[in-house]
Amino acid sequence: MTSVTIYHNPSCGTSRNTLQLLRDKGVEPTVVEYLKAGWTKPQLEDILKRMGSGAHDILRTNGTRADELGLTDPSASDEALIAAMIIDPILVNRPIVVTDKGAALCRPAELVLGLL
Repeated sequence: MTSVTIYHNPSCGTSRNTLQLLRDKGVEPTVVEYLKAGWTKPQLEDILKRMGSGAHDILRTNGTRADELGLTDPSASDEALIAAMIIDPILVNRPIVVTDKGAALCRPAELVLGLL
């Protein structure tokens, strides 16, 4: 495996567990604290393509303004969700891990094993 990146929030227990699980498997990933780094449209589009998912699949609703912004409405477009995620990175659920095998929202943390 050549490259592993975890989009990480150190305040999140699942994110910390996923990072530790990677390290326990001998993998030292590139750690991106996405709340500090933010997101770009190409980055989110690439992640979603690798996941084979839409933006609703990575939308974080707990502790965010997603509902208030109308983002939880099934008719909200990926374009609208991605734009909101760029403005407010907390709207992206975590952790997301990207490897040569693809990408996944690793909730629960053990989902990362399928990417190794």
